[in-house]
Amino acid sequence: MLSFRMELPCWYLLVLNSLQSLSAYNDFYTSIGHMTDLLYTEKDLVTSLKDYIKAEENKLEQIKQWADKLDSLSAKAIQDPEGFLGHPVNAFKLMKRLNTEWGDLESLVLSDTTDGFISNLTIQRQHFPTDEDQTGAAKALLRLQDTYRLDANTISTGDLPGVKHKSLMTVEDCYELGKIAYSDVDYYHTELWMAQALRQLDQGEESTLDKVTLLDYLSYSIYQQGEIQRALDFTKQLLKLDPEHQRAKGNLKYFEFQLEKQRKADEDAGEKGEERGKRETTEKKEKAKKVSNHLIPERKKYEMLCRGEGIRMTPRRQSRLFCRYFDNNRNPMYVLAPVKQQDEWDRPYIVRYLDIISDKEMERVKQLAKPRLRRATISNPITGVLETAPYRISKSAWLTGYEDPMIDVINQRIEDLTGLEMDTAEELQVANYGVGGQYEPHFDFGRKDEPDAFKELGTGNRIATWLFYMSDVAAGGATVFPDVGAAVWPQKGSAVFWYNLFPSGEGDYSTRHAACPVLVGNKWVSNKWIHERGQEWRRPCSLNETN
Repeated sequence: MLSFRMELPCWYLLVLNSLQSLSAYNDFYTSIGHMTDLLYTEKDLVTSLKDYIKAEENKLEQIKQWADKLDSLSAKAIQDPEGFLGHPVNAFKLMKRLNTEWGDLESLVLSDTTDGFISNLTIQRQHFPTDEDQTGAAKALLRLQDTYRLDANTISTGDLPGVKHKSLMTVEDCYELGKIAYSDVDYYHTELWMAQALRQLDQGEESTLDKVTLLDYLSYSIYQQGEIQRALDFTKQLLKLDPEHQRAKGNLKYFEFQLEKQRKADEDAGEKGEERGKRETTEKKEKAKKVSNHLIPERKKYEMLCRGEGIRMTPRRQSRLFCRYFDNNRNPMYVLAPVKQQDEWDRPYIVRYLDIISDKEMERVKQLAKPRLRRATISNPITGVLETAPYRISKSAWLTGYEDPMIDVINQRIEDLTGLEMDTAEELQVANYGVGGQYEPHFDFGRKDEPDAFKELGTGNRIATWLFYMSDVAAGGATVFPDVGAAVWPQKGSAVFWYNLFPSGEGDYSTRHAACPVLVGNKWVSNKWIHERGQEWRRPCSLNETN
């Protein structure tokens, strides 16, 4: 990262100082003595000028090295843009580079470069990522770290599954992640990333950061997590490097006071404390046994499924899942060329259609959607207003049959295979997930406490969901159903289908699902939400509440 400050050249300042110091002497030529002073001044000026030239040459050399590095990186990146940005570290570093480092370069060369370059850079920077983008990419890395249980070193070294373009994080990158976590009062991640930055610094990596700064953050974040002794140890390390560090000196006394207070409290407790401790230990063990018999919290189940863990289906149930050639009761379109259909799950019943959308169709859908992609929104359950949310990280666009005949063809295909009316369905929604892109557990249908969820459409509730996968994902990105323990993995050219409502019209709460964060790769999907109206003769209502 470039780290220069814009200052007046030192030789220029020296000229001003010299002229000011000699301004009291007029008519220099009248005195050789005074003129000798000018010789010494000139000598100093020449020396300073050479120092300035050398500094400028060093600066230009650093800029050249930086430009060469970016030139090489860009050449590699544009060969496979989506694959390159599929690595979350590459995406984070791009946000950081464009939001921060190019701004530093602009400031650096602002006073001594051609107007053309600066005006172009200034114009381009209006369209660069913002602080919000950089922070968002950083938080995505932290989210991936938690969901997929990755240690900081694994992410920093870029050693992620299925990566094509390995990318290393610098000390500054790690420090940036730690600072963003710190600003969110997330001391757990602050500790992890400040410790990683310190580790890389200890391993000899060159950096503009020093150990004192890292130890300052590290000790405080550890203290905030209740580990006073460790916080004290790191504070002592800091003071060895900088004995006059005022905050560390204050923290040292405070941590020692807290430890002494803790020690006295333990002594005063005596045997009562030991007995209480034994009793608490026993209670904790009993509590743990009780918890193990209860359902795992949804968040934990969600993350386990994203990692490929916790999938629940007995061998007997698995034996009832089949694959087949499917023509939907001899639909004329598929009698001679039935499609490949396979069961993914039994309850709720989820099926996958293989090779159901062609590469040409997928590319056309992406081409139509890209100019329209906007940050995906959710409907606020209280106000009903569409708004962005941290638990839905993607961009989406809506495509209609009026825009391209191919969309009509795709809609007709869904109708032929599901047997459901598409005239009352929502338009085809295309979604692209960015770094750490996800959609946490949610329902597609409106619940009883949301009677007006789709009132403005006038087509009833969402009876079913059809989901195309338009890209393979190197790691992560599964569609999971936490309540039942199901996980469906992206497979390019396939689609999955399930009913959100029972034939009675009651919502099937087992269809609560989520899109796992994309760890490595680029995830494109498109979905069709099918509504109740028009299905009266295609899927007759049942009197049984759950059938």
